[in-house]
Amino acid sequence: MPNHPKPARRFAPFLPARLKPWLALSMALPLALPAAATLPLGCLIEADRVAEVGSPVIGVIDRVEVERGDRITKGQVLAVLRAPVERASLNVASSRADANAELQAAMAAASFNRERLARADDLFRQQFVSRQALDQARSESELSEQKLIAAQEQRQLSRQEREVAQAQVWQRVIRSPIDGVVAERYASAGERVDDKPLLRIAKVDPLRVQLVVPVAMYLQVQPGAQFKVVPELPGAVPVSARVTMIDRVIDPASNTFRVHLELPNPNGALPAGLRCKAEFEVAVAAAASQAPQTATTAELSGRVPHEVARRTRMPVPGATTVSQAERAAPLPAAAPPARPAVADAAVPARVPHELARRVWARTAPVVAVSPAESVAPPTADAPLPARVPHEVARRTPAPTPGVVVAHLN
Repeated sequence: MPNHPKPARRFAPFLPARLKPWLALSMALPLALPAAATLPLGCLIEADRVAEVGSPVIGVIDRVEVERGDRITKGQVLAVLRAPVERASLNVASSRADANAELQAAMAAASFNRERLARADDLFRQQFVSRQALDQARSESELSEQKLIAAQEQRQLSRQEREVAQAQVWQRVIRSPIDGVVAERYASAGERVDDKPLLRIAKVDPLRVQLVVPVAMYLQVQPGAQFKVVPELPGAVPVSARVTMIDRVIDPASNTFRVHLELPNPNGALPAGLRCKAEFEVAVAAAASQAPQTATTAELSGRVPHEVARRTRMPVPGATTVSQAERAAPLPAAAPPARPAVADAAVPARVPHELARRVWARTAPVVAVSPAESVAPPTADAPLPARVPHEVARRTPAPTPGVVVAHLN
């Protein structure tokens, strides 16, 4: 038999008007259960960043300025390597950059030759000197100008050499790249370092929370959403964390995805490495708001047959399982129950057996009768819950809230 994806919508036009409110209520109940049944998720609080600090050059450690557990700031000196040769080179480069005697001599020679050229040009106009003397004065002036430019360039080069020597010395000073705490110390003074790290630094403000979320919440969790995180630490209080990253690749084995949360930790009160419980704050609010509605719906639930309850994967709130013997017994006469708090909702009517047999999804409380009884008009005092034939319950793939199944005979 073909599988109808939306049988309730297919058969909705054939149902009486009094039956449609009950159909809508029965379809809304399963959707409200997952939000109310949201459980806290296990999580792990980690450091936001972890840096393995090493040396960019090979050398011998002169001293280590910090110990394990110390709080440090960005740019703070952590360790210093021996650098006698580099410091000597720095001193030589600094002396060369500060020397200006050559530059002063070039400036004086250039000034003298400019004045000499001006006098030679004036004497040439008065025809006291020859053109050869004028050309010689002009060439000497241009030559002194070039020597002045060379002296200025040499001084600029000396300053750059001093910067290179200073950088070589700074390479022997290991500084912290981030704010945080010293998580591990691997070396001491006198040891040779090459490509091994010296220290491990962890940034603990803010902290990062690793969370594995079921795929059913993928559309609910968005960047910037808030989670309530409860660390597994004596005396810890719940804190709010903000979603910063959502994994775009679902793990097919576990049907989950990973989420990163940002947890503020300004005073360092929470250490990294704690286990915790996280709960979606929107889901908590939705569950609180739906609690009265769920209780009202539970009052309308009746008894379901033993076969339906045995094959049901999700429990039906307020349902009572009956045995095979109880199904054959007639229902005791009872006073008609109070009408539920639904606007202008009446008790469900009775529909022919052919229609009940073709319904494949959750339906509202329906009275299934034989073809002979289908001609009888519906009564407004029909007892609640109603009865549905055993074949309908047996072939229904999902539980039917508020329905009691009876044999056809």
